[in-house]
Amino acid sequence: MRGYVKRVKQKAEKLSKEQVLSLLEDVVDENESLYSVFESLSTGLLITDDNFRLLRSNTIAESWLPFSEHLEDILGSEKPIWEYIEDEDIADFLRRCLEKNVTNSSEDFSTVTSGGTVRFLTVTIAPLINEGVLNGKMILVRDITEKKNQDILLHRMENLANLTNLAAGMAHEIKNPLGAISIHIQLIQKALAKARENEDKLPAKKFVEDHIDVVNEEIDHLNKLVMDFLLAVRPVKAQLELKEPDKLIDGLVSFFKPEFNGEGIDVIYRPSESGKKILLDEKLFRDVIMNISQNSLAALKSKYSGEDSDIKSEGIAKFCISNTVRENKFIITIADNGCGMSEESLSKIFEPYYTTKANGTGLGMTMVYKIIKEFSGDIIVDSKEGEGTAFTITFPIPQKDTKLLTSDGGDHDHSYN
Repeated sequence: MRGYVKRVKQKAEKLSKEQVLSLLEDVVDENESLYSVFESLSTGLLITDDNFRLLRSNTIAESWLPFSEHLEDILGSEKPIWEYIEDEDIADFLRRCLEKNVTNSSEDFSTVTSGGTVRFLTVTIAPLINEGVLNGKMILVRDITEKKNQDILLHRMENLANLTNLAAGMAHEIKNPLGAISIHIQLIQKALAKARENEDKLPAKKFVEDHIDVVNEEIDHLNKLVMDFLLAVRPVKAQLELKEPDKLIDGLVSFFKPEFNGEGIDVIYRPSESGKKILLDEKLFRDVIMNISQNSLAALKSKYSGEDSDIKSEGIAKFCISNTVRENKFIITIADNGCGMSEESLSKIFEPYYTTKANGTGLGMTMVYKIIKEFSGDIIVDSKEGEGTAFTITFPIPQKDTKLLTSDGGDHDHSYN
């Protein structure tokens, strides 16, 4: 049809009125057909000029992206499309693409609907080509929420596979307090039986009370075990959103740094300064960093908080968090030069109920492991007894690093986040 219209255009002056009307009907029919296809796409589509001013859009794009005005009302506006997008991250992505002359790039975003539901979107910038000439830009919006939710569900099923080990550990932990309770109740029963035989003469003062105190302590212990067990087996309900870990960790370091400094420990933080974002739950991410940090604090205090107070003033106790981006992975390294761990402790660090602390539950690092897996991440530990420990946490960056085509025709490798 397109070639036919071009040929007719060349002979337009020779056409009769009836032929022109017939041609217009054909053009209208084709335009309606193309419009139907445009509106039926499962992908949101915005057509803009080179300066990102909106020329055309389909309905699904408007339903997926948070606009401040109806798209019909901003057609032909002199303002770029990002001026009407209420999500700051998406607007900033489009703005950077214009500033860098990028015409082919893709990035993932999380948005929250008016009903409070989190939706994951992939926004792609692609060139609009007309007869080999760059004639504007296409902004494609794809909803990847279902895929993300399937990935989350898969990780949760993997985590539930560890339930058997947790249950076995719980059964073992319960035996000891139950045994203690049984013994002390038997002693109380014997004392009462003897009292009845001895004209109801009570045993020595506090004899029964001491046994009851032990029973109550063991009951409290059991209650704590049960509560910790429920916490460990309960599925992690993560509300995943794209967040910048550099900023989150910076806030956490500011929070716990005074505590470390008060113990004479130097705190060093090196952000990646990449601006990269990863999918995580902010509260659960905080739990991970704080749990590992508190373990490091205990290890540093164990090694350096001795009788020699001069050690503190020398500033040799160090705690460091360092972030890097490598091969589309966001890597967080948390290290200290504390007392370190034995090979046995290192091999069991993520096992339920394993702890070297007198008052530890042995579930803190188990939860850390579960949360990191919920974020599709990995964690490894390197430690030497007497030298220190380093945790390396790796998260995937949910972004497609695409070879970009600039408007000057050159190829450049970029990744904007």
